[in-house]
Amino acid sequence: MTMSTDHDTFETQVRAHSRELRVHCYRMTGSFEESEDLVQETFLRAWRKREQFAGRASLRAWLYKIATNACLDALDKRPRVPSADGEILWLQPYPDALLDEVATDDEGPDAAVIAKETIELTFITAIQHLAPLPRAVLVLRDVLDLSVRETSELLETTEASVNSALQRARAGMREQLGSQRDEWRPPVAPDAVEQKLIQRYLELTERADVAGLTELLHDDLRFTMPPIPGIWEGRERVVQSWIDGGFGSETFGELRCRLTWLNRQPAIAAYIRAPGGDRFEALTVEVLRFEDGLVREIVTFDGRLAEQLGLPAAL
Repeated sequence: MTMSTDHDTFETQVRAHSRELRVHCYRMTGSFEESEDLVQETFLRAWRKREQFAGRASLRAWLYKIATNACLDALDKRPRVPSADGEILWLQPYPDALLDEVATDDEGPDAAVIAKETIELTFITAIQHLAPLPRAVLVLRDVLDLSVRETSELLETTEASVNSALQRARAGMREQLGSQRDEWRPPVAPDAVEQKLIQRYLELTERADVAGLTELLHDDLRFTMPPIPGIWEGRERVVQSWIDGGFGSETFGELRCRLTWLNRQPAIAAYIRAPGGDRFEALTVEVLRFEDGLVREIVTFDGRLAEQLGLPAAL
């Protein structure tokens, strides 16, 4: 394929890949906001280097090379170190509505990205613990399914370096995820039991029913609120933190909730109307993960992200 030097034609050519490139940049950085900036940086670099594109590789592969290097440059310029307890404070969720737009053709290359991707927050969190180069190699080899040669050419390094980095990356992922997560698969749709649990969780949240919610929580519940530091583990400790924050008290306010989907996981967007207020404003967005028919993990994001995630800022 010949790269057009006409700006409008060029933009049409490259923007056909924008949605999958944004997922790629998100996986590399863990930031929904930053992923869009990096896609724009990718297009800018591609325009500046358009004369260098000789058609020896596909346009898609060339753009992935530019996007990956843009991500590596961003990570090098803004080194981010997890907190002392290992929490990823810059973590943000990714709307399923945008993931659904990536592949409209089940046989196309975009579909392969979605079919092979592991996008749930547990995986995105784990991969952020890897150094930038092993992270890139893991994504290219194990998620995008590129060969060793393709990966080495894309990263402009040797095949030996790719194999070494991949070993380190896989070891790091096993450490973060545990042996039971060796085979990474996209999360499946919730079954009837989980669907009922999601609806029950939503209703109890609206009522600020602490006792009812407690019954739906796993004993080993894990709760985080990026970018606020801290990991709360254990059902009793998590519930007590909610109570300490005023949840369920007479002065807390009235809640309304909406069900949405982020990172292929169910999420509850909670809106609060303060006593005497005239509308419900976005308070939190909680992403849920299940285990043994109970809520095993809750990652809570600030309601100020609502509009970016395609949700209303107020009801």
